[in-house]
Amino acid sequence: MADEPHPVSNPVEDEENKRYCWVCYASDEDDETAPWVKPCKCRGTTKWVHQSCLQRWVDEKQKGNSTVKVNCPQCGVEYFIAFPNMGQLMLFLDRVDAFIYKVCPFVAAGVVVGSIYWTAVTYGAITVMQVVGYQEGMALMEQADPLVLLVGLPTIPIFLILGKMVRWEDKVLRLIRMSVQRLPFLKYLLPAFRYEELSDVSTTAVISDPVNATRVLCGALSLPTLATIVGRLFFPSAQDNLTRTLLGGASFLVVKGLFKVYYKQQQHVEPVPTTLSPSSGFDMEQQYLQQHQQ
Repeated sequence: MADEPHPVSNPVEDEENKRYCWVCYASDEDDETAPWVKPCKCRGTTKWVHQSCLQRWVDEKQKGNSTVKVNCPQCGVEYFIAFPNMGQLMLFLDRVDAFIYKVCPFVAAGVVVGSIYWTAVTYGAITVMQVVGYQEGMALMEQADPLVLLVGLPTIPIFLILGKMVRWEDKVLRLIRMSVQRLPFLKYLLPAFRYEELSDVSTTAVISDPVNATRVLCGALSLPTLATIVGRLFFPSAQDNLTRTLLGGASFLVVKGLFKVYYKQQQHVEPVPTTLSPSSGFDMEQQYLQQHQQ
């Protein structure tokens, strides 16, 4: 009896008939119990995907928002996602959750802005009482219109910061340098400016120093306190607290500005090179030899 012919399997066809999940790249041999689905119009090995892998991939794309549309990354077909009937209560809770998700960023921004605003109002009120005196400041704010207080008090720290950003010391330094170059006799009155010519690099570096935001903020907000302290120390005979504070603040700013001008001038000054005569060079060489012989 002749042997019956056995069908010969084609390895190419077997490879094409295998199913590969395009999410986890697993095949039938890796997980035989996992359910497979064909959710789109893809062909070949990319048309198959595990149902659990597809659900997890869709959840990652939607990021908790079920209204986001999800398309196949290969063929671009939009997936139609059917949800079970959850009831009216669940739909209401889902809409409330979506509304809260959209509103929360605006609420957080409002809280931050409100906190900054009321901090500025508090600082403005403290500054008023500090500058004009506690009793006078309280009486002034009680007599003022509430709208004026709500608008005017927060502008006090704003104007202080803007005033701190005005770099008048650099303009004074530039003016003094120009005056020294035009009027030579000022070199004797201002010894720190005896060097006539400064390089362009040094001048540019003085004028264009970077602005430190934290330093500007701290310096601006501490100015009323420093002005009050200086006024009480050096101007105790002033007729009222406001005049004393204004004199103290002006004195503090002027003295601080002059020190800053002097510091910048000394920091960027370039010494004038001196030339040695042959005789002076010979004398220095003789002194060097005598020291080594000793």
